[in-house]
Amino acid sequence: MAIGKRRLLTLGARTDAAELLDSGRLSRSEVEANLADLARLNRLPGGTDVSVRAIERLVGRGNDARILDVGTGAGDMPIAFAKRGWRVLAADVNPDVLAVADSALARVSGVELLEADVLALPLDDGAVDVAHCSLLIHHLAPEAAVKALAELRRVSRRGVVVNDLRRGLLPLAATWVSVIAIGRSHVTRVDGVISARNSYTLNELDELLADAGLTPRWRSTGWLPRVVTAATA
Repeated sequence: MAIGKRRLLTLGARTDAAELLDSGRLSRSEVEANLADLARLNRLPGGTDVSVRAIERLVGRGNDARILDVGTGAGDMPIAFAKRGWRVLAADVNPDVLAVADSALARVSGVELLEADVLALPLDDGAVDVAHCSLLIHHLAPEAAVKALAELRRVSRRGVVVNDLRRGLLPLAATWVSVIAIGRSHVTRVDGVISARNSYTLNELDELLADAGLTPRWRSTGWLPRVVTAATA
């Protein structure tokens, strides 16, 4: 096989590299800068607006649904959800991330913060209407991803929404361009490419969902680097 083809196959294979944000070695200012970049990236196609549409597919419009957002980051998605009249539980396992979110959400009504691991959520079965995660599943190896999705299914009454990168050469290139153009933090530039390499293809995601007892019911445009999937038990 030619060297060029081998390199393309290597680039297309999933990796399991650690991201800087997960290292626990970043300063508060580095975490803040990275989360600010992620909030800007959430405003691009495939970001917050599509997550809102996916949740609406499960709960409808104009109701008082309760939404769990795991891996909440800077809290920009919970703010968008709260504007729809939804009650939001914003969860993250990283206390440094929660500190940034707490500052952003201090004056936002209808949002609670929760320090929690997606692999063992401290919530009762059916505690929320929809469990949502954005840019989270690619952080997890397959077995852990299935366990996380099963936990999201357990705590949700109406379904689960997964917003994440999809793996592929074109999504990798698009992600690289996006993080270089928008990312102001070196953490974003490094982690953005690692995230794209760690992500799952849509077929792989569907297998993970099936193993967690979930079936996709709606999916956003499949050619974008980020794709949103609404699934139910």
